[in-house]
Amino acid sequence: MNVQKETKEDKVKREIYLKTLVSSLPETPGIYQYFDDKDKIIYVGKAKNLKRRVTSYFNKDHKANKTKVLVKKIRNIKYIVVNTEKDALLLENNLIKKHQPRYNVLLKDDKTYPSICVQNEFFPRVFKTRKIIKNGSSYFGPYTHLPTMYTLLDLIKKLYPIRTCKHNLSQENIKSNKFKVCLEYHIKNCLGPCEGLQTEEDYLQNIAEIKEILKGNTREISKQLKEKMERYAENLEFEKAHEYKHKLTLVENFRSKSEVVSTLIHNIDVFSIESNGEKSAYINFLHIANGAINQAYTFEYKKKLNETDSELLAMGIIEMRTRFDSNANEIVVPIPLDIDLDNVKFTIPQRGEKKKLLDLSRLNVKQYKADRLKQAEKLNPAQRNIRLLKEIQDKLKLQKLPMHIESFDNSNIQGSDPVAACIVFKQGKPSKKDYRKYNIKTVIGPDDYASMHEVVIRRYSRLEKEKQPLPDLIITDGGKGQMEIVRKALEEINLKIPIAGLAKDDRHRTSELLYGFPAQTIGMEPTSGLFKLMERIQDEVHRFAIQFHRDKRSKRQVQSELDNIPGIGPKTKEQLLKTFKSIKRIKEASEDDLITLIGHSKGTTLWKEIHNKN
Repeated sequence: MNVQKETKEDKVKREIYLKTLVSSLPETPGIYQYFDDKDKIIYVGKAKNLKRRVTSYFNKDHKANKTKVLVKKIRNIKYIVVNTEKDALLLENNLIKKHQPRYNVLLKDDKTYPSICVQNEFFPRVFKTRKIIKNGSSYFGPYTHLPTMYTLLDLIKKLYPIRTCKHNLSQENIKSNKFKVCLEYHIKNCLGPCEGLQTEEDYLQNIAEIKEILKGNTREISKQLKEKMERYAENLEFEKAHEYKHKLTLVENFRSKSEVVSTLIHNIDVFSIESNGEKSAYINFLHIANGAINQAYTFEYKKKLNETDSELLAMGIIEMRTRFDSNANEIVVPIPLDIDLDNVKFTIPQRGEKKKLLDLSRLNVKQYKADRLKQAEKLNPAQRNIRLLKEIQDKLKLQKLPMHIESFDNSNIQGSDPVAACIVFKQGKPSKKDYRKYNIKTVIGPDDYASMHEVVIRRYSRLEKEKQPLPDLIITDGGKGQMEIVRKALEEINLKIPIAGLAKDDRHRTSELLYGFPAQTIGMEPTSGLFKLMERIQDEVHRFAIQFHRDKRSKRQVQSELDNIPGIGPKTKEQLLKTFKSIKRIKEASEDDLITLIGHSKGTTLWKEIHNKN
């Protein structure tokens, strides 16, 4: 598709037109909408002062590229004036959900959680549903923790004998004896309203109490049940008193499991937020009534313009309070918010029961974030590596993501055949084609520091000469001494590359990550993905160095055994090793086998030499 490029003349006309619109904006609360060249809404925002907020988009140089792109695409501006900031928040929320503008945060809420419905009908039913129908019915939920919902339904069933049938129990149908009682009546789960055996008044009293339980007001229900139990006991109606004692026990057991704070805390909302870099943020919502959590919900916002936690949390508060019809006059939050709601108090608790609730909300949102990351990483394993590299960048305070990591290790036995190895990890994975082996040339005897110095200079002098990319991080298989040697070597060739060290414990296991000069220990949990990545790098460079050293020793041993035998040249030696695989097997071969492979003269000579026969 051909996209017509904006000319300089068109750009000037657009800027003049937009400045004219902005200059005429009112200085009142409201909503502004940005439109693109196809007259499509691409962004919706709220403001306490429309003119001041919209002007800020055009009067300053934005650091975020996404915001710059948004401003370039604006072709028209419209606005809606409202009375209060709360109205602006509500309207913004509704417009974003309706139009889903490209540059607004996206509410990731693809799950439909069930609610409990108290149906608007004669002799109302109580049941689980995933559909919200606006017909006057009462809905409680949605319930993100399904066991909680089923526990409530089970409690209601045990406390109140209400109908489960779908009959239309109108007064006319009941009077005309249209229905007959079913098995639920005979097992005492229903009192038979279909045949007029239970009055509507008595039934609706049960429904009223059920609604109180669903609202979380179990304390009041317990009080009522206790009063009835005592009244029946005073009247010597012990069977009835026992029935209400059983119901009271059920409610009290439920309360003991659901009540987490003081019963003095009533009708408050609790919110917390956990950001996932520049991509998204997760918000947890708890509603508390009579000291019990009767609502819990966690959801995700996809960021579009690097929105702050404060901005996202304000949007989340409006979304959740609207969705769950919350009228709580106190909201507990973890950070200050630039939001003002009528008759609502915002609290950032430092101690006490509200602090415990905030901590619980934080625990929920952190767990939700961890679960979402695990799910995403299962679908896209590369995402996990990038997250670990980001963690390394944050812990070491690196200027850039360490997409290219190199690690060194030395190997020798009592100074013989000294070698070094360099392994390369790109995007958190081994890049084996970039691995390099080094024979130590300038060092005599077992001197790991001198060997490391030689290899680092050879490695990076060559990369510089060939104009190859340098690593974002060097990790030495050793402690502070090795790190210092690498630093000095890089200094000699005028290079600055971040250096970290991996130290091992007494059992030769990865124990800690070191960084900085002087070196500081960087904390790593032994069960964390970061620790496992560091352990993998250390094990891999050690394996590669040891394997190279073994190969070199084996080659030297082979050479010492065969090179001094007359008539056995490189091609014959290669032929022998290819067939017999080792010196040991060559020695075990019969004279006839050797003659068959390399000929009579060479075979006889070789057999005699290796068996010391003249």
